[in-house]
Amino acid sequence: MTNAYVTRCGLASTLAGILMITLNTNAAGEAQQRESMLSAIRESVRESAAYTGRAELSARVMAAMAAVPREEFVLPAYRHLAYDNSPLPIAAGQTISQPLIVALMTDLLEPEPGDVILEVGTGSGYQAAVLSTLVKHVYSVEIITELAKSATEVLARLGYDNVTVRAGDGYRGWPEHAPFDGILVTAAAEAVPPPLLKQLKPGGKLVIPVGSEHGYQELLLIEVGEGGAISRRAVLPVRFVPLTGER
Repeated sequence: MTNAYVTRCGLASTLAGILMITLNTNAAGEAQQRESMLSAIRESVRESAAYTGRAELSARVMAAMAAVPREEFVLPAYRHLAYDNSPLPIAAGQTISQPLIVALMTDLLEPEPGDVILEVGTGSGYQAAVLSTLVKHVYSVEIITELAKSATEVLARLGYDNVTVRAGDGYRGWPEHAPFDGILVTAAAEAVPPPLLKQLKPGGKLVIPVGSEHGYQELLLIEVGEGGAISRRAVLPVRFVPLTGER
């Protein structure tokens, strides 16, 4: 009995040790993958500086990119690719954006801790999670009910409690919570939706891809001046899924 007990204890101790080594190895591997993603973002930002006017992104945005676990927002079959600097498939035939684009769009908003942001196109919830670490509150609208539900669940599970998601047509924004300090659209509109411009505060920014589904698209930065004057700047050629809903 004693020998059997000792053997069982020894086996349990060995298994616990193996589990701890495995967990530490996985954590180290994930940290390395995240750093590799951040390095890829920095390099891509430098390479695209002639388009964007940005040779580097803010430290706050890069810290948010490092903090949010992207693997939690991709399909299980693609978790091993979660920290590649590339878009990946998600449910309902949609995609999670390339980390570079998520970081750049976030940086273009120049988010402040007290800001309230509207996101049009929740998708997996990844962009909302990144924004939530930088601002007071994120309101996010997703036209695909399945995605709105799954994003709500994963954001809640991970503790991003300053994000509110609803299923609906984001073309008209979310007037009940307007005006917003910034609006970010994660699907390409054929033209800038007028209701979104009306829901920006003076000094607010709208970051949106504009163009046809099978044609040229460009990422626009639109700003509303204190006097209501609107300025726009083309930032980068992009490729996004089309914004669905009202035209």
